[in-house]
Amino acid sequence: ARPHIIRKYNNMSSTGIAVGLNRGFPVTKRVMGARPSNNKARISKRTKMVRDLVSEVVGMNPYERRLLDMLKTGGAGAEKRMYKFAKRRLGTHRRALKKRDQVKEAYGKIRARAAVTH
Repeated sequence: ARPHIIRKYNNMSSTGIAVGLNRGFPVTKRVMGARPSNNKARISKRTKMVRDLVSEVVGMNPYERRLLDMLKTGGAGAEKRMYKFAKRRLGTHRRALKKRDQVKEAYGKIRARAAVTH
């Protein structure tokens, strides 16, 4: 193990001893403000509204339509197939799960709309 890396995440105060995990001069820790990078992934109300509007007007991407078809045809491993396809297209596990849920939600809305009209 590398103690200099372990020490970064250790919240114990320094002991004043020259060796050990908590080595070094004891000082009071400064309270740092929040960094702007912490807000990076947050989505504003306006942005969400605009994205919803655009997706409503424009419709789905071709790969999203394929995901929807996979969901409609169903079968035993439909969710897993959807996930694997989305992961190939989007690149990451988290994005694939998010997209799969998004398409499932859209399908639910479509079905709800169809149920209301009939």
